[in-house]
Amino acid sequence: MYVQLIDHPLAAARLTTMRDENTDNAGFRTALRELTVQTPVATTTGVQLANPPLLVPVLRAGLGMVDRAHALIPEVRVGFVGLARDEATHLPVPYLQSLPADLSATPVFVLATGGSMIHAVRLLAARGASDVTAICALAAPEGVERLAAADLPVRLATPTNSCTATRATPATTSHRDVQPRDFSATASNCR
Repeated sequence: MYVQLIDHPLAAARLTTMRDENTDNAGFRTALRELTVQTPVATTTGVQLANPPLLVPVLRAGLGMVDRAHALIPEVRVGFVGLARDEATHLPVPYLQSLPADLSATPVFVLATGGSMIHAVRLLAARGASDVTAICALAAPEGVERLAAADLPVRLATPTNSCTATRATPATTSHRDVQPRDFSATASNCR
């Protein structure tokens, strides 16, 4: 599984705020919103996406990322997966799916956390999705390992400061200045 690690001081500062046990819900959403950086605008030749992705937030955790993702990719379509956690088994229990029937030609960005990510990617794969990128603002090493072990058609994008413990592997990219690198962490140094 390919894991894209995002390593930037601004992202690291926002992630620290998001992971702080004293941060309230509003502070968490503000820090998440601030992970997006605006750049200067100049007259230039533009491009448009030939095949805009489907953005799939898993309710509730993924909802906090929808506005920023939509702002970054205005052409994106949005589907939804609703999952609740069974408190006895800790397994996801689906209660909503609003997705196209055929996802075989559609790139999909999934916004979720924990076990809901694996369940959501399985739902997408069952609808033919083979180009799936999981986007996690926070990731625990155990969750990354479970996602990798699930053997699903998925790439993971997460900040390095969010404690991923899986190796990034090289991928084909048009961004010459972005180089995947090995990064590992243990639960003991995730605070």
